Amino acid sequence: MSKKLIAAGVGVIALGIVGLSSVFTVKEAEQAIVLQFGAFVRLESKPGLHFKAPFIQNVSYFDRRVLDFEADLGEINTSDQKQTVVDTYTRYRITDALKFFQTARSIESFEARRDDAPLNAIIKSNVRQVISRVDLATLLTAKRAEVMKEITKRVHGEMERFGVEVIDVRLKRIDLPQQNADAVQQRMETQRRQEAIRIRAEGDKESQTIRADADKRVRVIRAEAEQKANILRGEGEGTAQEIFNRAFGQDKEFFEFWQCMQTVREGLTSGTRMVGTPSAELLFQLCRNPRQGAAPAEPRRADSQ
Repeated sequence: MSKKLIAAGVGVIALGIVGLSSVFTVKEAEQAIVLQFGAFVRLESKPGLHFKAPFIQNVSYFDRRVLDFEADLGEINTSDQKQTVVDTYTRYRITDALKFFQTARSIESFEARRDDAPLNAIIKSNVRQVISRVDLATLLTAKRAEVMKEITKRVHGEMERFGVEVIDVRLKRIDLPQQNADAVQQRMETQRRQEAIRIRAEGDKESQTIRADADKRVRVIRAEAEQKANILRGEGEGTAQEIFNRAFGQDKEFFEFWQCMQTVREGLTSGTRMVGTPSAELLFQLCRNPRQGAAPAEPRRADSQ
């Protein structure tokens, strides 16, 4: 009885092993190739549970998503003989799993960092060919995008035979070797100093030009202002004289009296004293009618000490 149980148990286990080896699962992001003794049988790209012959058939899986690959290409010479250190990254997708299996066998061997590995070798070859035809300045400007488009197009053309679609190839890093970087930095510093000296010289020249123009405008404005002032002053003096003349015509005696008073005021400068009577009759007699008779005796002057 025990032997029958053991035999039944062994049979169940054997059936389980056969059953498990007869099914496989394809995930949403995968595609699978069924092989029989290494030969292609069929391609399964629909997600879900699938069946195969147990023991004699096996399954290889390939990712359907966009994959990334980073390549270290080492030093590359540009067209102006500048040594550059270039790193790239590539985005690609397996579109034909059978062709990919027949040519590259697996993703690991396809992405191996060896000179004979398909992806690394093709990228390295095309990047070197394209970069060697452009100068370093182009790679450091927006024109680099056009260079990368050309590289992507070339790599994509060579990858079609592997059943691979290359979406993009980009420069991850582009640097100069350390000794070249130091030389370039020194040259850039020298150029910047020369540029600064040139800008300062142009600024000084422009400043002198502006100052000279400003001084010229100041002189012109001042001359025009003085001319206008002289004209206004002359017009004012003419108007004043006209008023004096009209006043003289209306009352000649008062005008002569006023003129005499002005003369006396201007003659008595600071520090001069006039000694006379408190009523100042002598001054009024002098200015009342200077045209009649001789002028009265001049008052005595005493200079203050």
